[in-house]
Formats: sequence, structure tokens, C-alpha cells
Amino acid sequence: MALIQFTNKGIYCKPGDFYIDPWHPVDKAVITHGHADHAKWGNKSYLCHTLTKPILEERYGLYENVATLAYNEAININGVKLSMFPAGHVIGSAQIRLAYKGEIVVVSGDYKTEYDGISTAFEPVKCHTFVSESTFGLPIYKWQPQQLIFDHMNSWIADNHNRNKTSVLVAYSLGKAQRLIQNLKADYPIYVHRTIAALNEAFRKAGVDLRTTIPITPDIKKDELQKGIVIVPPALADSRWIKSLINPATGICSGWMAVRAGRRWRSADAGFALSDHADWPGLLAAIKATQAEKVMVTHGSTSVFSRYLNEIGIEAEEVKTQYGDEEAEQKAEAGVGETVKESNDNE
Repeated sequence: MALIQFTNKGIYCKPGDFYIDPWHPVDKAVITHGHADHAKWGNKSYLCHTLTKPILEERYGLYENVATLAYNEAININGVKLSMFPAGHVIGSAQIRLAYKGEIVVVSGDYKTEYDGISTAFEPVKCHTFVSESTFGLPIYKWQPQQLIFDHMNSWIADNHNRNKTSVLVAYSLGKAQRLIQNLKADYPIYVHRTIAALNEAFRKAGVDLRTTIPITPDIKKDELQKGIVIVPPALADSRWIKSLINPATGICSGWMAVRAGRRWRSADAGFALSDHADWPGLLAAIKATQAEKVMVTHGSTSVFSRYLNEIGIEAEEVKTQYGDEEAEQKAEAGVGETVKESNDNE
């Protein structure tokens, strides 16, 4: 019996009778992290890392039937030993380790290998089978050290201030925004969109030490925002609100900015190749560290990456999943997840 199966609902562990990051509602869901393509509303019960629970509460109002584990803590589910290890992707992100009758499978979810200053650093886990993403699974993707990117970003912000421009950084509300907040220079106040502010507050209540930020409200004047740094989610990148600011300069924070065409995405003024996913060298290093006999490659450049792994002597195959849906995350950031929940409750 295979320990995991890829089904039309998600990754299924038959011996344990639970799903990992299911994309359709199931009875028992184990969640790797809080992004909307991995954490869906509608499951009867959830198991996640301690720091992912506040995300589920904030985004979906899930205050009941949510159990948690700390890193390196294990539980037994129908004979399957399940434990969680740091994925380094965003706060609370976890690799799910399954051990059953001598077989070990690790489902990594999304991950990155560079420590970002806020998420618990990625920890390789030895296993027989490793389920890996391949979002940036092409040789062209090689990230610069984080410090260089933030040095560039801080210089860009300082130049904007000297030119009386309003610095606007576009970043996902979960993970990327907190990474910016912790790593930008403290010379300027940081103003954040309501979705970012809500998640920041949820983590502060959970004991995460985040720098002070100021929620953007209608009574904050445009000249006040001009004196600070504004962080908004991608859904607002081309919004009329940004265009209404005083001389706005927009910087997109995304791994897709690593390619020249990406820097012109949405007519942004700047592009910063800052990603919460592993680059090509990171993916290879992580996989080799697991010493896995087989790698299952999900979402991203699955064909190229799995073919390369086979060429270097690591057995690999592509599997189809519904992860990597950026639109789902943008809807969650815009509060659409709450609308969906209310709609389903009324049925």
C-alpha cells in the first residue's frame, strides 16, 4: 500500500485516512501553511502548525476543530506517525513527515532554503519519498542574497523620499509583507493595508515579535503616507487608490521580477526579486539533503525540473495538483474567502 496517493481531492494518506492540503473539502485535513491554495475553507477538521492557526482564524473564522503541532512534535494517526518540520516558506509553514511500517514520506508544501529573518529556517528531513514544489524550477532562477535585495530596496526608498515620492511596495499579505516589515530599515514609519494589518495583529497575539506598523485608514492623509513606506497586497497594484497618492513609486516584490520582462509587470517603477520559494540551486540542495529515493514534483516547472532530476540520477516524476494558484491567494487577501464562507453557511 502506497503511503500517499494523489487524488482528485488532494494528497491522500490512506493508512491514516487524512488529506494533506486538500483542494476540495474533506473530513480530515493536514495543512502545510496558510496560503489560500494550500489552506481551504470547508474541511471538517484541521491539523496545522501552531503559528498557522491564527491565519485560519483570521481568514476563515476557523476557531473550532483546528488542532496544532509544534515543530518536531509527533502524533500517531491510525498507526501513521505524523510530525512537522520547518519549511522556511512563511510563518508557520511546515513540511509534513509521515512514517509508516518503515516507509518515510515528506510532503514539503512550499519552501525556501534561505533564512528570511522571520520564518523558522528550512530544515532538511531525510526520507524515502519527497514531495517537492517547483515554482521556480528553472536554471534562470537564482536569487541574490536577501541582504543585497534589501539594500537595493532601502536605497530605492531613500531616493523616493529625496524626490518627494511615495514609496509603495506590493507584497503578499501573508509571509512577504512580514518579511519586508522585519527587514526594511527602521528610518520610516510603515503603513500597511488592512489585510496585512489583520494578519500582523493575529501573529502578535500569538507571540510573534513583529515591528510596529500603522494600518491604513481613511483618516490618514496622503502627505503622511508620503513620509513613510506603504505596503499593499498584489490586488491593489494597479488600483486607483495608489494612483491617487502623492507621486507614487511602485515596487513589486516577487521572484518573477528576476526576469527582465517581469520588471515591467503592471508598469511598476521597480522590481525586487524577493521570493518565498526556493530558487533552482535551493531546490536541488534541499532535495539532495533529503537523500530521497524518489521525488514527486508538483506545481511549477514540473516537466523541466523532474527531467533534470532524472538526468542527474534522482528518480522523479510529475504529479498534477491544484497548488500555485496566485489568484486564490489574491482573493483571500481581498476578503473573498469570508464571502465564500458566508455564502456556504447560508446554503
